[in-house]
Amino acid sequence: MAEKILIERPAARGHGDLATNLAMIAAGAVRRPPRELAAELADDARQATELAGHIETVEIAGPGFINFTLSNKSLLGAAREALAAGEGFGAGTAPKPEKILLEFVSANPTGQLHAGHARYAAYGDSLRRILSFAGHDVTTEFYINDYGSQMDLFGRSLASRYAQELGRDVPFPDKGYLGDYPVHLAMRIIAEAGDRYLEEADPELAPGAGDFFKLIGRDLVLEEMRRVLEEFRVTFDNWFSERTLHESGAVKQSLAELEKAGEMYEKDGALWLSTTRYGDDKDRVLVKENGELTYIAADIAYHRDKLSRGFDRLINIWGADHHGYVPRMKAALEALSHDSEKLEVIIGQLVNIVEMGERKQMSKRAGTMVTLSELIDSIGVDAARFFLVDRSHDSPMDLDIDKARMQSEENPVYYVQYAHARISSILRKAREAGAGADRPLDAGPRPELAVQERDLILKILEFPGAAASAAMTRGPQRLTAYARDLAAIFHVFYHNCPVIKAESATAASRLALCRLTRNVIARCLGLVGVSAPEAMQRAGD
Repeated sequence: MAEKILIERPAARGHGDLATNLAMIAAGAVRRPPRELAAELADDARQATELAGHIETVEIAGPGFINFTLSNKSLLGAAREALAAGEGFGAGTAPKPEKILLEFVSANPTGQLHAGHARYAAYGDSLRRILSFAGHDVTTEFYINDYGSQMDLFGRSLASRYAQELGRDVPFPDKGYLGDYPVHLAMRIIAEAGDRYLEEADPELAPGAGDFFKLIGRDLVLEEMRRVLEEFRVTFDNWFSERTLHESGAVKQSLAELEKAGEMYEKDGALWLSTTRYGDDKDRVLVKENGELTYIAADIAYHRDKLSRGFDRLINIWGADHHGYVPRMKAALEALSHDSEKLEVIIGQLVNIVEMGERKQMSKRAGTMVTLSELIDSIGVDAARFFLVDRSHDSPMDLDIDKARMQSEENPVYYVQYAHARISSILRKAREAGAGADRPLDAGPRPELAVQERDLILKILEFPGAAASAAMTRGPQRLTAYARDLAAIFHVFYHNCPVIKAESATAASRLALCRLTRNVIARCLGLVGVSAPEAMQRAGD
């Protein structure tokens, strides 16, 4: 029953500052009419010494809601404490801090990062910031898929382009990587090594041409991935190579452990993992009849390595095409460790780039995609990151390039950043005028708070809950939505409540309230990797 009891802001302003459904939830248990019980509880609240000076009025509404209006003293006191807390306001809300390994992006090193990777990068890094703010110890990891058939195909594609650029006709592989990027990589190799590798590029002269070039290409691709991710304000603590799992024998060791535990069996010449024991819809092949390892074999070894590092929770952010892979990975981890509850998989959905009302085509193999680098060049890091996390990760989204470029209220990131810049301007002008821009919030007596001040303080006090909710639900969009609401309420406050020109005590507390609002807006933006500018121009200025 307790989990059904709510204390929240009423939808209508005339219903007070806070409302609870306590009486309606408890009425059944005590066999009393909800309004009658609400009246008794309201009387108790009015007489409670602990609430004296904090509650202005207590009213009953509707079928039994209890509505509270807070006093000026209570609101100003809470705002003063929030301002004094500084960067710690809203932090450390995790009920049980955990040591978390957060894996995201993990793209094949066969081409450039595209807009889909951009969404996972923005989401994953924002989640890292939010979880850390809540009090968790978060380590981030990029899993490098540098082993298998796609890497082989990439190596042959690059060898062909390298040879062709040097005038030797080496056939391009069927279903190879098209577009300009392999040519770009080939030209980088030529710039650094000239024709030194020309013999190695010809499969007739060097049967291992693809193997040689896939390693060179991988390193070049990873170098460029790191650079563009850092430009996107995303860094990783670890870069983990799938190839090392095979070279170290970790994959074979994992299979040996599963076989010893009786989790594997042979059928039709292949080795199978009994994942149906743990909820999967069918058993999975680990080693094919020809001896080739399946992808899941390496993934099991990778997660075995993760478990060995002592993390409380493993969070994987995977693309939409991995939805069916979750139950088999959970089952495999249960078979390996009987500790699959440590694994949390978040499935991200697709992003479509829309410009002038038309969707851009997205094909990595064909080389016709919107890259992360192009996205940054087109709309900037701030707009890209804000837009990419402003919608729940489990919903497909359209990123409207034209909207992201606007310098108006229609652009949400601009709207929030402009509120921060406007407050910075107010505080600069207050300092220039000697108006006490840095005085504490409780300086001197205050007349009745304006409605817009009350609304602003109440919204600011919602920030710890918004940050905690964003961490618990893995939802950065809760903070971008909160930031938009806070910016809107501040703009209303700004237009209705004089700050610098107000009476001395009022000006001091309003300036302090401006500082607090700016702090919270900056914190919201920072938690999703967006800057908080001190000055901005509006279109037409």
